[in-house]
Amino acid sequence: MGEAPEVRGFFLGCGFNSAGMMLGGGCGRELAHWIIHGRPEKDMYGYDIRRFHHSLTDNNRWIRERSHESYAKNYSVVFPHDEPLAGRNVRKDPLHEELLRQGCVFQERHGWERPGWFSPGGAAPVLDYDYYGAYGQEHHKDYTYNKLLRDEYTFDFPPHHDIIKNECLTCRNALALFDMSYFGKFYLVGPEATKAADWLFTADVSKAPGDGYYLAIGGAVAQQNWSHITNVLQDMKLQCKLLDYSEELGMMSIQGPLSRVVLQEVLDTDLSNEAFPFSTHKLATVAGCRVRAMRLSFVGEMGWELHVPKADCVKVYRAVMQAGARHGIANAGYRAIDSLSIEKGYRHWHADLRPDDTPLESGLAFTCKLKSSIPFLGREAVEAQKAKGIFRRLVCFTTEEKVPMFGLEAVWRDGKVVGHIRRADFGFAIDKTIAYGYIRDPAGGPVSLDFVKNGSYELERMGVTYPARAHTKSPFDPDNKRVKGFY
Repeated sequence: MGEAPEVRGFFLGCGFNSAGMMLGGGCGRELAHWIIHGRPEKDMYGYDIRRFHHSLTDNNRWIRERSHESYAKNYSVVFPHDEPLAGRNVRKDPLHEELLRQGCVFQERHGWERPGWFSPGGAAPVLDYDYYGAYGQEHHKDYTYNKLLRDEYTFDFPPHHDIIKNECLTCRNALALFDMSYFGKFYLVGPEATKAADWLFTADVSKAPGDGYYLAIGGAVAQQNWSHITNVLQDMKLQCKLLDYSEELGMMSIQGPLSRVVLQEVLDTDLSNEAFPFSTHKLATVAGCRVRAMRLSFVGEMGWELHVPKADCVKVYRAVMQAGARHGIANAGYRAIDSLSIEKGYRHWHADLRPDDTPLESGLAFTCKLKSSIPFLGREAVEAQKAKGIFRRLVCFTTEEKVPMFGLEAVWRDGKVVGHIRRADFGFAIDKTIAYGYIRDPAGGPVSLDFVKNGSYELERMGVTYPARAHTKSPFDPDNKRVKGFY
């Protein structure tokens, strides 16, 4: 559903696979709103054509295979960490073969193969789609990747829970390398780039006019962001353009207390707090290759991202891994990132944050330049909500009992249901289940921090309730010392 990324004003409402009879009324209404107002009223992200990259919707093999598999699995139980077997290996980043040899179990996002976790059992390649043995196709025998997925067909902790734990704790205690090359990498350039950035972004990113901006965007939402930004540039007739360098650059993130020691051996620039503070970037050289180093973290540790031209990625990766070997460096994947990021309280798009949530409800008011006079897209809505009061709020919960949670669990407060969990995972450093959900006051009043603190909470998983504690700050490193290099 929604506006085609290739053509403005051309809307889709198709491919319902016979569910159209059931969904037609609601989807028709949302689509009408979308056409008239430029967006639907409800969160339609799961239906949006822009959840697929345009290279996939142009690819006949991908369409044929994925349509078949979604039909074949239409009534299958949806397990939390399942992955498709169809339409795989369409977009591979420069480190793909290197990581595959080291036991990387890949996930598919936006057509990209991205690292999920690393199996000590050796390589687990994704094979060509076998149509589950239909149409005279030979069914794969001894398919390691499929077996690893099936081992995880459970609502309990997976059999490789401890492997993911090791990846997480290596990052917390030493350092880990995350291949994040599937990210969207865009340049916003042109004489009115600053004007565009001021309007598009809630934070104050203003700089000297005419300069460019480099945007690194979560890979699974790259198309959505691309379409949104280009639409705004077009509608406002701004003299600037967005350039897509996603396929030209790789990106690796080196995170953990020992990241500075290791990277200082391979980077030709001073990495001290004074010379290279948190949230800054520099061009530097690694193993004779030019890279853009950014001091950022999505896991809550001191660390740097290296943005590298694709031809140099393997060389840079090997240099970092070699320097890190004696410090205990390990590869880590997105299953570890999911756990580490929830532990630190970093938000995930379409779990903690959806199109129908606001920065005030989600605890992200600090990202909005409300103290400045600079207008930005959505400013009036944020100010109006601030004046009226916040009637639901994103809250972090932990449970003492080690139970797996995945989202959609009910949140009970003083014996009444006040919301449900959006996202949950196990936090290995604090050794607790962590869950985030939005809560409301059943009496209809605003949800203040006092309201959050004064309740008695339980989370209900599969009919069983577990006592929970609500936090108003992240349970891990609440003072944000580690990302700034203070251990």
